[in-house]
Amino acid sequence: MLKDKIQTALNKQIELEASSSQFYLAMASWSETLGLTGTSNFLYKHSDEERFHMLKLVRFVNERGGKSLIPQLSQPPKEFDSLSNIFELLLEHELNVTDSINNIVDLCLNEKDYTTYNFMQWYVSEQMEEEALARTILDKLHLIGEDKGGLYMFDRDLETMAQSLSNEGK
Repeated sequence: MLKDKIQTALNKQIELEASSSQFYLAMASWSETLGLTGTSNFLYKHSDEERFHMLKLVRFVNERGGKSLIPQLSQPPKEFDSLSNIFELLLEHELNVTDSINNIVDLCLNEKDYTTYNFMQWYVSEQMEEEALARTILDKLHLIGEDKGGLYMFDRDLETMAQSLSNEGK
């Protein structure tokens, strides 16, 4: 049985993961309207991945005898300043998610809930990957600058990354 503190923290994480999915969906839609199909497909895949993270938490809470709460979400942004802005926001968001996960891990240790602590290790590893990916993408965008040919190649590279995410089953 989950302790109330742990259940509350996990339900907050469920909301954060659901919000992440919506945030990436908004970014994907914005990118798609600009003709950046590689970027939009990449972000659509990440939206799906964040929803998977949420569902994994929902099922865990319920299986441990708790009650997961499906949150009402606020509307994500409709417009973004630039492609670089999207990935800067994405990195900032992922850093917040990492902080939240680390707080849950710390709480699990303090509450001696080693089952949840063990479960959360998957999220710790996932966040390291998410942050590294966002930083790599930002580095590439900074290298490209305003070069339209570079942007075209970047968008194609993200299309390839989106396809590899599909092949991995994420």
